Amino acid sequence: MDPRINVLHPRKARLNGLIGKPSSYIADLPADVKRRIKALKNIQDKHSELEAKFREEVLALEKKYLVKHQPLYDQRAKIVKGDVEPSAADCEREDSEDEDGEESKPAEEPANKTKGIPEFWLTALKTNGPISELITEKDEEVLKALSNIKYSYLPDNPGFKLEFFFDDNEFFTNKKLEKTYFLINSPDTSYGDVVYDHAEGTKIDWKEGKNLSVTVEVKTQRHKTTNKTRTVKKTVPAPTFFSFFTPPKPPAEDDDGEIEEGIDEKLEMDYEIGEIIKDKIIPRAVDWFTGRALEFEENDDFDEFDDEDEGDEDDDEDGEAGADGEKPAECKQQ
Repeated sequence: MDPRINVLHPRKARLNGLIGKPSSYIADLPADVKRRIKALKNIQDKHSELEAKFREEVLALEKKYLVKHQPLYDQRAKIVKGDVEPSAADCEREDSEDEDGEESKPAEEPANKTKGIPEFWLTALKTNGPISELITEKDEEVLKALSNIKYSYLPDNPGFKLEFFFDDNEFFTNKKLEKTYFLINSPDTSYGDVVYDHAEGTKIDWKEGKNLSVTVEVKTQRHKTTNKTRTVKKTVPAPTFFSFFTPPKPPAEDDDGEIEEGIDEKLEMDYEIGEIIKDKIIPRAVDWFTGRALEFEENDDFDEFDDEDEGDEDDDEDGEAGADGEKPAECKQQ
């Protein structure tokens, strides 16, 4: 997740800022020390101003290069959909072997030509771990009709918008589903972070009997007196990837009531998925389609480990030595 974004809702972020705050230590400091602390706070304010300027310039740079990347994304989309057939020059690669290690073989002309690259975006999404956990078997049938995914930045907000384009399918009538993330500047100006505000998604126009977000439970009830029976249908929520377009709502600023259990985790997960699609899936879709992107993900995971385990094993071996520092008798070399 982008370290520049604080996903906590502003009110929760302020509450968290109070955790661990000393109650009397600062108040009991000598006057000359308090004076120096004020100087440090002024320095921090200047740092925050520079940090805000840095964020503005980074966002402007990201917007600039998205404009440069967009023609490449458009060209990719045309090939995936089968609207354009790449030329021989477009398909040439200098490497003699495919990236999966197998030698390249001359392509054989199939009896029936396949249009574009079927299930391109479905495969790319399923290859990513966090996103694949959201996709059900029923979702896969819909996502086969997913023809393209785009993202754009908002004109008057540091947030972004995702657009999912669909071919005709038997599940809903929407041609495009959108998910927009709105961000705001942190209410704590001393830190100058950008924090999550809220997200909005497109209402899906499901076709009759095709709504994957609900399941209809049918129960038979018997009247105790007349012994007559009736059938009752109850609609209950069902897990689906398309709940992504009905994002969780953060508590209102002035809401002093009980906060929904686990809302912070839901908000964080929702934003993380959006950021994965924007920063990983869209820019490197073909690598996710082929699975090559997993190599980079695995390397990132290994980077999070340190060498403490080996040290712990050494400590354990040392701990098993006798009082005189020698290993137990069975460990001595003969």
